[in-house]
Amino acid sequence: MDDIRPGHGPKPSDGKTPAEKEKRRLDRALERGLKESFPASDPVNVTQPPPSVEDRDNKKKP
Repeated sequence: MDDIRPGHGPKPSDGKTPAEKEKRRLDRALERGLKESFPASDPVNVTQPPPSVEDRDNKKKP
């Protein structure tokens, strides 16, 4: 017979996997960005855009 007493089954996920930790970290970063930029008309960008063509050309010149 199975033991159905509380506290004796599989433990629920507590958000400790690396993917869950990363998601929480990104969610906090997004929330912080939203709070720091509110009110604003431009959407928050969590990632840095790639360098422009001009920026890449400037890096190649000594």
